[in-house]
Amino acid sequence: MYLSTAVKQVKHPYIKTDRRIRGGVPIIAGTGIRVLDIAIRYEVMGMSPEDIIIALPHLSLPQVHDALSYYYEHKAAIDKEWKKAIKKTGSMRKVYPSVLEKKLGKVKNIHR
Repeated sequence: MYLSTAVKQVKHPYIKTDRRIRGGVPIIAGTGIRVLDIAIRYEVMGMSPEDIIIALPHLSLPQVHDALSYYYEHKAAIDKEWKKAIKKTGSMRKVYPSVLEKKLGKVKNIHR
């Protein structure tokens, strides 16, 4: 006898994708905040969901949790796009050096 595993599609009531908004990347509905913006704060910056709503007070805790849930469901694709954007930015910096870095000196890269 084989056991079948049912895959349940999770609904994300707070997440929206629309080509006309931020190029179609997933955002928190009613805001311009990308799911990636929330994921970076959580994963890279080490902020808790509560810290995130303090930093972005127009968001609610359910919105932040839904964004994180969406991120983990689509992690590979979102991370791939983020790495591609970082790479593009790095190549652009070689062509267009930062005026701010000329004045202040080399800025630490937090993306590595």
